[in-house]
Amino acid sequence: MHSYIVTFAFMLFHSSIRKELARSFGATLVILLTVVMTMTLIRTLNDASRGVFNPADVLTIMGIFVLSDSPIILALSLFVSIVSVLTRMHKDSEMVVWFGSGRGLFSFISPLLRFAAPVLLAMLVIALLVLPWAFGRIEDLRDRFEKRSDIARVEPGQFQESAKGDHVFFIDKDERTNTTGRNVFIATKTANKETITSAPEARIEVIDQTKYLMLSNGQRTERSFESGEISVNSFDKLGIKIDADNRSARAYIPSNALTTLELTVQPSARNLAEIAWRLGLFFAGLNMVFMGLAVAGANPRVGRSINLVFALLAFIAYFNLLLLSKNWIEVEAVPFAGMLFG
Repeated sequence: MHSYIVTFAFMLFHSSIRKELARSFGATLVILLTVVMTMTLIRTLNDASRGVFNPADVLTIMGIFVLSDSPIILALSLFVSIVSVLTRMHKDSEMVVWFGSGRGLFSFISPLLRFAAPVLLAMLVIALLVLPWAFGRIEDLRDRFEKRSDIARVEPGQFQESAKGDHVFFIDKDERTNTTGRNVFIATKTANKETITSAPEARIEVIDQTKYLMLSNGQRTERSFESGEISVNSFDKLGIKIDADNRSARAYIPSNALTTLELTVQPSARNLAEIAWRLGLFFAGLNMVFMGLAVAGANPRVGRSINLVFALLAFIAYFNLLLLSKNWIEVEAVPFAGMLFG
């Protein structure tokens, strides 16, 4: 009868630990998501202002970036929640009761793993399946924006370079129609000559399914590099072909955008390094459980926050080593299996 009572008491104790861990994990996750989303929004807006991404895709890109960072966020939330809960138990002398009943720290492994199992499973799925989709989507958005047409590149009041890099143009768009413009300036440089064309107005016309920028009442100046001769001509109407959107597929696919199956089929050093990184994210979450159990404690001479500070520093060191191991595998400085085991 006594053994049943003790077993029931331990079951209630494990249940209360998991409930407290869940509350702490949820609060930590919300705080970290808020911080990461704010930092990601600032970074994405900066990239959009530099012409890396389409400003219209800022929210989409921000969401994908946050999703790609979710394994690290989940691992840190798991680590902080375990350290904070176990530290509170030490400080409130609950650990004294636990140790007095004949149980040690190893008996915490079972309830901690039961609590962490869904989080670890989510990290594994995200690392192996979601991350390549997220990075591939980011590369697609970046590549599509880089291959946009010349007219789509125009920002009113700014000098822009064409997709091929052979034109520099300045156009004040007409915001009402988006097919006409004012104060047009186009500089073209080839191997033999440099041409500067200007016109007070222009409009887009489609001729034989090809877009042209039709300039009106402008001036064209040409300078030959060989002879140095300069010629100036006026025109009533001049058509300049516009490069259309490039719909071709991406020529380069980074390793982080390849699926885990593709990485396994082509086991190059770069691909093995990416596999080690993805599996390392899962093992990081698992190791955070044991590290949280090891570093938790209470010292009456210091504050409660000292353990959280140490946990944060340990987490940063761990993931820096994980990044370092990825680089070492990529340059073939260490073997894949040995570093992954380590």
